[in-house]
Amino acid sequence: MNRVARKRPAEPAWTNDLAIDSARAQRTSLDIDRRRGRGAASNPSGRFEVQARTEIDDGWQSLDDLPPFRTEVIEEKARRIITRNDSPDIGFDRSINPYRGCEHGCVYCFARPSHGYLGLSAGLDFESKLFAKPDAAALLARELQAPGYQAKTIALGTNTDPYQPIERHYQITRGILEVLARADHPVAIVTKSALVRRDIDILAPMAAKGLAKVAISLTTMDGRLARTLEPRAAAPAKRLETIKALAAAGIPVTVLVAPIIPALNDGEIERILDAAKAGGAGEAGYVMLRLPHELKDLFREWLVQNYPDRYRHVLSLVREMRGGKDYDPEWGKRGRGEGPYAWMIGRRFETTCARLGLNRRSFRLRTDLFVRPPRHNEQLSLFGDLPLMRLPAGRRDAA
Repeated sequence: MNRVARKRPAEPAWTNDLAIDSARAQRTSLDIDRRRGRGAASNPSGRFEVQARTEIDDGWQSLDDLPPFRTEVIEEKARRIITRNDSPDIGFDRSINPYRGCEHGCVYCFARPSHGYLGLSAGLDFESKLFAKPDAAALLARELQAPGYQAKTIALGTNTDPYQPIERHYQITRGILEVLARADHPVAIVTKSALVRRDIDILAPMAAKGLAKVAISLTTMDGRLARTLEPRAAAPAKRLETIKALAAAGIPVTVLVAPIIPALNDGEIERILDAAKAGGAGEAGYVMLRLPHELKDLFREWLVQNYPDRYRHVLSLVREMRGGKDYDPEWGKRGRGEGPYAWMIGRRFETTCARLGLNRRSFRLRTDLFVRPPRHNEQLSLFGDLPLMRLPAGRRDAA
């Protein structure tokens, strides 16, 4: 095999012509055996790279010898673990992402382009070259110790899933929860993995204090669609079982119908909400499909290969919601879209939630119980590991 480096050409203005995108997909897609169990069909160079690299057959059938994409984990030495944001359309101002990249391989994942900042591809690299932060719990404890720290809900799973398969080995998310539990710090988790059930022993006591809630993302009830959309994520039935297990443990559960993909899973909104409510979910939310940066081409490739008969219809509705474009990043619009189709989806969702009694009350997490973790040189007790001393409101930073 020869890898040919060439100057990256200007990005072509792809139209919604199925023939054009079919030719592009055929040219860039990798062999199905190499990417079996993966979501993306190709591995294009990151958008910040000066050169693009293309695999070509040198005439000696060398492409036939290439191994399948295997998961590679790189341990990252982060300097900080809490990420801050001031986005006006996001309901939290801080989050933690234990991992970069995600092995679930969801082809629609809006986080894929973030791999470009690492010089990697938003395609197969995103789901096979992962970065783990093993020092996350220690970093978190240090940041919570800061004298001026004010507790607000920390969101887990806002970019990549904190319970993706490698969490079984690294247990970074569990370590983070242990720190938050000891400090009585509120946490909100978003995941599509059944692995969150492992941590019910931590989450249930936190929820009893009003300190934890979990959102389960449920994209479809169709097993075949789920296998192609989210190849390494938990099956829909497993996610429903997870909702039931969490609710039975007293942990507030939200179901996220996310993303809603026009002409693909939009007909399942009512069915998903019905099933989640029956399992014990108390709240519900939704997000429309987002296609920023490289994701638009990756999603088109996936459509061409899996649902060519719906290709034009899907993209037509996507553009109808985005002012004629594949994506509009404007705050307030990026998660919902605009126009008649987006309005209709919103009304269907609201009507179904009202019928089922979802969202009648909001599970607001408490922040007044927070106790700053002790520093290493602070001796809280001469008699072993006793509970942390609580200070009156307004004096907690003096500990």
